[in-house]
Amino acid sequence: MSDDAIRLAIVDDHRMLLGALTEWIRGAAEDIELVAAVPTWPELVAHPAFPMDIVLLDLDLKDNIPVSVKIATLKSAGVRAVLMSTYSEPNLVREALAAGALGYLVKSEDAEMIVEAIRSASKGESFVSAELDLVLNGESDGDAPRLSAQERRVMALYATGEPVKAVAYQLGISEETAKSYLKRIREKYRAHGIDVGTKVALRMQAIQDGILVGGVDDGRN
Repeated sequence: MSDDAIRLAIVDDHRMLLGALTEWIRGAAEDIELVAAVPTWPELVAHPAFPMDIVLLDLDLKDNIPVSVKIATLKSAGVRAVLMSTYSEPNLVREALAAGALGYLVKSEDAEMIVEAIRSASKGESFVSAELDLVLNGESDGDAPRLSAQERRVMALYATGEPVKAVAYQLGISEETAKSYLKRIREKYRAHGIDVGTKVALRMQAIQDGILVGGVDDGRN
């Protein structure tokens, strides 16, 4: 493990999921060092590895501590928060984002997307799932969905005609992760009543939304 590895803690009171995430991250992400995996909030803040870089925090912990308090505590210690939940309850999600959370995932998210959310948070970038986009913006037909910085990069490269394999290579991600991003992008647009199922449609939408300018990446990545 390199010295600049992302130091991660996971907090989830579902012990089976906690164990599965622990094993998966330890085996699949060389740039992430799992320094704590605990089932409760008090165990996190009392852990000898605290403060770490990122905390993947279950939004549904049954401890009656407001999520805004948890995030404020993490921020004051220099820790960035990525939240996960079994469902998207709008008020809780908005409260968490307003408090400073950098990402939100549903627990059905692909495991590779969880790793990408952690990496995005480590750079100070938000990671927005398709479900969260709907929670924040509703199903407003015709409105452009909220894309994360990495989703914009994937869309820009793919829309210029690059094959998925080349997109993955240029961004330093796996081909499967690139495919997952494209799937999420299309789901977000579909939720807003916009069909970008073909490469041509996706390219046209990327130009319309300013992700490509005259067929060239706009550089806002």
